[in-house]
Amino acid sequence: QVQLAESGGGLVQPGGSLRLSCVASGSMFSRYFMGWYRQASGKQRELVALNTSSGSRNYADSVKGRFTISRDNAKNTVYLQMNSLKPEDTAAYYCNAVVYGTDYWGKGTLVTVSL
Repeated sequence: QVQLAESGGGLVQPGGSLRLSCVASGSMFSRYFMGWYRQASGKQRELVALNTSSGSRNYADSVKGRFTISRDNAKNTVYLQMNSLKPEDTAAYYCNAVVYGTDYWGKGTLVTVSL
């Protein structure tokens, strides 16, 4: 069982930045496929960014050039640096870990981009 805990959400103005963090339990974090997803009100959950155990990264087209996913294996933590935020980035952001084929999810952290 892997537990995930997100933090760092909040209210930010358009054009601003936030950094989300997700701490994972377990001793094999370096082998986890980690990702960030988001779900806006009334919409389906969508992929934002992935960071594989080999270090490769993938992003949704809507966030390319603005968001950066990274990980610190020594701290069992994955980050999502979000720059140039737009109102359409408003959503609950969820951390995901895939561990030997099993999905684990955090409870989410809310990001609101508004004046």
